Amino acid sequence: MKITDVRAAYPKWKFAGAPGRWQRHFWQIVVRVDTDKGVVGLGYGGGGKPGVEVVNSHLRELLVGRTIGSVADIRSAWDDLYAASIPYGRKGLAVMALSGVDLALWDLLGKALAVPVHALMGGTLRTEVALYANINRMTLDRSPDGFARSARRVSDAGFATVKAAPFDGFPARSAGIATVQRATDRGIDCLLAMRAAVGDEVAIRVDCHSHFDFARAVDVAWRLKPAELDWYEEPVAPSDAITTARINASIPQRMAGGERLFGVVGFAPLCRRGVVEVIMPDVMHCGGLLEGRHIAALAASVGISVSPHNACGPVATAAAVQLAAGIEKFDSLELQWGEVDWRSQLTTPAEQIYRGRLSKHDRPGLGIELNQQVVAEHRVPLYF
Repeated sequence: MKITDVRAAYPKWKFAGAPGRWQRHFWQIVVRVDTDKGVVGLGYGGGGKPGVEVVNSHLRELLVGRTIGSVADIRSAWDDLYAASIPYGRKGLAVMALSGVDLALWDLLGKALAVPVHALMGGTLRTEVALYANINRMTLDRSPDGFARSARRVSDAGFATVKAAPFDGFPARSAGIATVQRATDRGIDCLLAMRAAVGDEVAIRVDCHSHFDFARAVDVAWRLKPAELDWYEEPVAPSDAITTARINASIPQRMAGGERLFGVVGFAPLCRRGVVEVIMPDVMHCGGLLEGRHIAALAASVGISVSPHNACGPVATAAAVQLAAGIEKFDSLELQWGEVDWRSQLTTPAEQIYRGRLSKHDRPGLGIELNQQVVAEHRVPLYF
């Protein structure tokens, strides 16, 4: 096949009553790759409107006219696109846009060869993927009672693990020590309320979104010991591997992080022994599926587990499942759960989740297409 066009778009989804931040973070960029054989690849990447510009104005010209017929062709294209990101420091916007293109190329090749992406990438180690439910966006009532209700819903749906970020909106130090302490206490109360709501049968994880310094991170972790957290995620920025390692050596929980790191180069410091127990590459940001495999292999080589970050919708989830299927040290896959009731209908076939697990499929490519009827009902008009 010869690539005839590459286009990205930024969908502005309509969410009745939902926080406006969803439109900035929940959905990122859609990438479409067309060929002279009529086969179309679909991918999701990051970067919003600037990411669209990177794909349409820069990456497109490096891809149109290329032949894609094998895994080697995708590797060659990826190398050229990654080389083009050197002026950007091989991180950030350029790699997020590249990630979306990478996903679309794998989807394209899988469809053309009538095989699932995981088969192209070396096969699978599991028939289903364990999920954990992130309730942060569905929890509009940010009180302890609100988080507790959300956690109970997760438990009732059969999930074994739930995650929340009750420290979001954490005040800066300039707000004063009393304000900072109230926010700290409230976040801790939310997690303790979640534990009381679900008992001992459901694992609880917390994402701190890098709001703390070393002292507060350690203090909060020990105050949360009664909650018996399954992991303590990113109390400081994961790029600060030295402070992360110091915190890990000082607290009772295992640590996770890395959702916004880019490539093997970005994850290497976090994969040093003693820094974290779990890394969280996101296929929409880390460089795509191929780089995700390389990151996972690096982690396995030093005994670190991999739990792919997955903060977006069913297209990103379909891609993340392809990665998770072949990870040696796989922990679980994140799922943004409960935020909109039409989520599962956004793709064809519909997303099928049963008691916190998603079965691996053998459909070609990523195994899904956008349901254009549902797309039309829930977004501002958008044309590729």
